Amino acid sequence: MSAEILVVDDVPANVKLLEVKLANEYYDVISAKDGYEAIKKAKEHKPDLILLDVMMPGMDGFETCRKLKEDIEVSHIPVVMVTALSETADRVRGLEAGADDFLTKPINDIALFARVKSLVRIKVLLDELRLRDKTGVEMGVLDEGENTFTQNVSGSRILIIDDDVVQLKHLTERLEKEYAIEGLSKPESAVNIATHGTFDLIIVSTQLVDMDGLRLASQIKAQEATRSVPVLMLVDEDDTRAMLKGLELGVNDYIVMPVDYNEMSARIKTQIRRKRYQDALKSNYQQTISLAITDGLTGLYNRHYLNAHLDNMVLSALHNNKSLSLMILDVDHFKQVNDTYGHDVGDEVLKQLSALLIKDIRSADLAARFGGEEFIVLMPETDKKQANDAAERMRRNIENAELKVSNDVGMLKKTVSIGVAYLNEMGDSGAALLKRADEALFKAKNSGRNQVVNSTLE
Repeated sequence: MSAEILVVDDVPANVKLLEVKLANEYYDVISAKDGYEAIKKAKEHKPDLILLDVMMPGMDGFETCRKLKEDIEVSHIPVVMVTALSETADRVRGLEAGADDFLTKPINDIALFARVKSLVRIKVLLDELRLRDKTGVEMGVLDEGENTFTQNVSGSRILIIDDDVVQLKHLTERLEKEYAIEGLSKPESAVNIATHGTFDLIIVSTQLVDMDGLRLASQIKAQEATRSVPVLMLVDEDDTRAMLKGLELGVNDYIVMPVDYNEMSARIKTQIRRKRYQDALKSNYQQTISLAITDGLTGLYNRHYLNAHLDNMVLSALHNNKSLSLMILDVDHFKQVNDTYGHDVGDEVLKQLSALLIKDIRSADLAARFGGEEFIVLMPETDKKQANDAAERMRRNIENAELKVSNDVGMLKKTVSIGVAYLNEMGDSGAALLKRADEALFKAKNSGRNQVVNSTLE
């Protein structure tokens, strides 16, 4: 995944070293020499991650981080503080200022890239939600949001999973002063309890006796009900493998044991504030603009919203030099369904196809009903091969699906034709992208249907 990273350090050699390391992993790097320039460039570039040195003249890293997190325009950008300071008190100070994590010099490359990948993955989702929020504001059906990164999170609900009853008791007693804690010493029921509860954070020990804590954390993150709930791991301070593997599996953060409770408290606040921010963005479009932007039959975004949002996505992708793909799907021989079984059955088919569509796409993708039996899927940060693979997988899943209808026939099978297009160089537009996808769809329909055709750029 390509991403832009802002490196902030007053020592040119340190900046150069990080630039080389990150460039070798195909990240784009911009730099700033002090906190003032860092804030300016963060506003200008909206990077995917900020690597921020602590010891700088003028404004140190702690104050720079605090100012970034107080600014609603850039507060969602993850910040990792880079420092030679190794004392717990320094980490706590940085986390309380809003930092997402610390890396201690000399930087371990494996730890660096694991943390970068983890935080960039979260940033991609937040960017897409913020873009949808912006579209809603421009359409006049949403007000500007608040900066939830500075809100009080006391009273939040936390689930702790640890079969060490003594440690569980200590954790509960320390955290219940500020949070509503549910402790679970029998991890075999953890997934069920997590998915049926409404938790703001889940803490999982990796030292469970009869269960793999990493596997349990991964299972929790895989559930639809808990996918957006942050998960923290409790790991032994020497278990680097578990720390890195957890981040790779989608765990949000880790706390080393023996636990420093001030650091734990700071990390918990960071994770819950990000969840609140994400929830607020989701709530904005789900509750406030649902009627204005969604299709009444399928629940997908409607054409009106698509037209507004497509231009925003194209401008954002071009500005940030990111890939963007679009697919347009058309249900093959759909008129026969309406003519043979009636429009009620046709509507049932469209609803079920829409559900298959939603199930098959990523949370950062956007699906819309373009009109009639045509659907659009916008895929940010998706290159040609990824888009083609996604379209082929979707075509195959729909072909294999059995659609249950109320007519006596009971079940119907349908196929779709798909046209795929990709964002071109500067000067490209949403209208041109849509036109190329539509032309590819036309070729797919005329070449026998039930296939994927990619647009070709001149």
